[in-house]
Amino acid sequence: MTQTERRARSSGPDVLIVDDEDDIRELLELTMLRLGLVSDGAASLAEAHRLLGEKRYRLCLTDMRLPDGDGLELVRYISENLRDLPVAVITAFGSMDNAVTALKAGAFDYLSKPVSIDQLRALVKSVFSLSSKTDEGERKDSSSLTGESPAMVQVRSLIDKLARSLAPVFISGESGSGKERAARMIHDLGPRAAAPFVAVNCGAIPENLMESEFFGAKKGAFTGADSDREGFFQAAHGGTLFLDEVADLPLPMQVKLLRAIQEKKFRRLGDTVETSVDVRILSATHQNLKAMVDAARFRQDLFYRLNVIELRMPALRERSEDIPQLADTLLARLSESSGLPSARLTADAFAALKAYAFPGNVRELENILERALALSSGELIKAEDLMLDPADQGEASPAAQATPGGADLQDYLDLVERQVIEEALDKSGGNRTAAARALGVTFRSLRYRLERLGIKE
Repeated sequence: MTQTERRARSSGPDVLIVDDEDDIRELLELTMLRLGLVSDGAASLAEAHRLLGEKRYRLCLTDMRLPDGDGLELVRYISENLRDLPVAVITAFGSMDNAVTALKAGAFDYLSKPVSIDQLRALVKSVFSLSSKTDEGERKDSSSLTGESPAMVQVRSLIDKLARSLAPVFISGESGSGKERAARMIHDLGPRAAAPFVAVNCGAIPENLMESEFFGAKKGAFTGADSDREGFFQAAHGGTLFLDEVADLPLPMQVKLLRAIQEKKFRRLGDTVETSVDVRILSATHQNLKAMVDAARFRQDLFYRLNVIELRMPALRERSEDIPQLADTLLARLSESSGLPSARLTADAFAALKAYAFPGNVRELENILERALALSSGELIKAEDLMLDPADQGEASPAAQATPGGADLQDYLDLVERQVIEEALDKSGGNRTAAARALGVTFRSLRYRLERLGIKE
């Protein structure tokens, strides 16, 4: 299918790519096309402003250096005037100062040249997940958890009880199992439904910006702080603060978070007085938080403060009987949001889905259906349109049982990854650059893995 045909079927462009180098712009546009996204290109700041005035986008990617201005100008403009539009910057290799400045100005993330396609795909998935959850129509839809399996009936029953309480709730479960949807449902069914629900991905915030992101900053607190800025706690005042992937918080930040929760007050960066705050804390992670406490990678006092009540979200493989209903619901929503005719799955497609392991759970099911909807030639989606990975066909339970001691798959993979990384660091004498080269990953990728796994040298 050509890009023109995709445009005809789409409700509009998804991504604005701003770069004066034709080859980079074309590469990014092709990558977006492979992800089922339509994009517009702009070679200058002026052209970008014109397109932003004419169309509504869901993501903007901009180079830092443009022939008629600075990419930071575009970041600031979007941050002030188009707050629902995530913007990511593309920086020259090693320009960390520029990247940090862009993040402070309101950029969602940054990519270094040469652009890694894998990192770009990960960024796009994060952004589109975020943008869909901040859309009001999507918010109402995500307030329900589809499925009539015993596991989901139990989850919804517990959510009804939790919504009537203001106690902190810790939501556990694998990636993609619906932890944020559960958190939003707890909020929407409770007494704070009319107040803000602020969702924070703790693993997506650079450590040097974490305190200002959580607690805000007073004008002049640091270079670039041109005005008072509120943090997540202040934004969620009166409502709910959802800390997703809370296990990724570094230990120093865990101390500050614990005090804010306990004292119900915080101090902005550069401020001399404390601010009182009223928020309900919900948290989640796919990692084994108790094991991290035992390994001294997560504070025990914070763990007990967060884990007052635990809600476990079942993996999709544990409720495979819900897949047909889930697939129909997701397809209807995807068709409506993309402006495409209603599509339905054939019997062989349903059979293929039920035989699939779904390591990415409901989020993966949604991605598979969105891709199939974009690539299918008609209103019927067949098994071959799903493009399922043969390696993940079959029941997942035996695979999970095959991990040492019957451990959770993600925990087992984290254990293996930790061992490989520590071995590479040991062989390189602690040189991260050399270790990254030996592992075949970028230095930035290794740094993120070290932070995620809590590996300290």
